[in-house]
Amino acid sequence: MIAATTYVCSLAHVAGQLGEDPNLLEAVISDDDNLSYGSIVSVQIGHDEYVTALTDDGICELKDMLADARRSLEDWNNFLQDFNDHPDMIAPVMDQSLR
Repeated sequence: MIAATTYVCSLAHVAGQLGEDPNLLEAVISDDDNLSYGSIVSVQIGHDEYVTALTDDGICELKDMLADARRSLEDWNNFLQDFNDHPDMIAPVMDQSLR
């Protein structure tokens, strides 16, 4: 039996917990093929107002994806190049260290 998702974390909260730029995370999840189906959730917080949230599985996948991308400067730059459609979102992280 698969456990039901009982809570999600807003993308802003996840960015804070991971110490990541929210714009980078937004760029990553803007392509819903980057994370497993069902791990990205839209939460309605008002009339026609939504925030993006992630399940625990989505957070784990995102952490793993970012860790893999930061294995080397070349991997990191290649990872960021995948988001050329969102230059304004990734510009703040282009010069970040690999950690």
